[in-house]
Amino acid sequence: MLVKTYGAAVHGIDALVVTIEAVAEAGVQFSLVGMADTAVKESYQRVLSAITQSGYKWPRRRLVVNLSPADIRKEGAAYDLPIAIGVLAACEQIAPSVSLDAFMIMGELSLDGSLLPIKGALPMAVKAREMGFRGMIVPVANVTEAAVVNNLDVYGMESLREVIDFITGRFCPEPVVVNTREEFARASSVFDCDFSEVKGQENVKRAFEVACAGGHNILMVGPPGAGKSMMAKRIPTILPPLTLAEALETTKIHSVAGKLKSGSRLMTNRPYRSPHHTISPVALVGGGSNPAPGEISLAHNGVLFLDEFPEFSRQVLEVMRQPLEDRHITIARAKYTIDYPAGFMLVASMNPCPCGFYNHPTKDCMCSPAAIQKYLNRISGPLLDRIDLQVEIYPVPFDELSSAREGEKSQDMKRRVIRAREIQALRFATENGVHCNAQMNSRLLRAHASVDKDGLQALKEAMIRLDMSARAYDRILKVARTIADIEYGLDPALSTAEAVDAPVKIHHLQEALSYRNLDRGNWGQTVAKVPF
Repeated sequence: MLVKTYGAAVHGIDALVVTIEAVAEAGVQFSLVGMADTAVKESYQRVLSAITQSGYKWPRRRLVVNLSPADIRKEGAAYDLPIAIGVLAACEQIAPSVSLDAFMIMGELSLDGSLLPIKGALPMAVKAREMGFRGMIVPVANVTEAAVVNNLDVYGMESLREVIDFITGRFCPEPVVVNTREEFARASSVFDCDFSEVKGQENVKRAFEVACAGGHNILMVGPPGAGKSMMAKRIPTILPPLTLAEALETTKIHSVAGKLKSGSRLMTNRPYRSPHHTISPVALVGGGSNPAPGEISLAHNGVLFLDEFPEFSRQVLEVMRQPLEDRHITIARAKYTIDYPAGFMLVASMNPCPCGFYNHPTKDCMCSPAAIQKYLNRISGPLLDRIDLQVEIYPVPFDELSSAREGEKSQDMKRRVIRAREIQALRFATENGVHCNAQMNSRLLRAHASVDKDGLQALKEAMIRLDMSARAYDRILKVARTIADIEYGLDPALSTAEAVDAPVKIHHLQEALSYRNLDRGNWGQTVAKVPF
């Protein structure tokens, strides 16, 4: 007897429907075909044990299981459950009272027949709804994740026995329902840190606000103990909240990577990833023998923080150049080609030299000029070109550090960021794939970040005087546009539509110029020693 059940294979962050065909014939043999990896081929032992532990007999028949389409690679143990159901139905040990064509079934079996969680339940559920399946059966640990998809009956099961009872009509549970929009609207962003806890560093906090308002990448340069990592951890507290579409996309990525906790639903906070500098290129960008998203994809719609920036290997840093520009990563190997989204905000920090005290206001640097230059050269010009803001950080003087006065709260900074993003959302409403100022191309720069004759002359004089490279020109205009958006967003006399076309002025350019420290030919030569 031939029986078909249905599952899914994850490709990138999307899923493809897989038909599991099981046929029982005369003989004694088990064959599994359809481009299955080792984990899938090992399902025979798990399925055999789970069936016998559930009170059924392993059939003494020739069994052939085909995973179709055969040209798509199948990975992981999530096919255990549909294979087991197909084998039992093909051998007529169970008589389904519901149509197996109406359900997508996925789950890993333990030897005792219990169901273990799987990766990628959310994109599988999205595909099941898209292909017209009535419902989906998953392990109970994945049920709330899959139930995020509406118009699909999702059932969470604890064991193979429960699935059999459901299919044969002896067990009739209610599908799990998650009101996605209600859950998303009720979600609140709660953080255990706040910018009000940061003493001093007002110029750096302002730079973070500008970066978040325009989606700009930012690099912090300063000595050890200046607070670089501490402030970077607080960036998510001032980022605008995820939209529902962004939350679904972000959750899909983490679902495919197996990073969602049991019982998770939608991710409502922007991700914050901080990999160690010993990370490999594959772990950063994704891929591997069993393809999985890397850190840059896990940071999609959020923040990727790279501490000790020059300590990352040159190969790791250079593979980020294309994702920073294109906001996605294409991984091409001999056996597969996969696209992962990678629209993240890069936040990096570094010491100014190997000892860390070059340009320090009170301590002397022990490094030679050649050693300093060699250290800075670990970050290539093309990579530095993709970082819009470069900010110097100095240690906080004791008087400010011991002050009882609180700094500005993250919530106040966040309101200004959200207002600036609203202006940009209207500005780029008709532009496909452009959502913030950092993503503007040359055409959009000319249309929305043009400056008058006096502004151009002031910018020209500043770039010549500070010996800045030509590659800084576009970055300065983008950042100036964001600074203007923050200012106009605070003006109650201006509507959002009026703020969209409000001009970039000289003082906006001047502030943007102050965020290009490493482009200055005389960087590090103008800071005087100051007493604390």
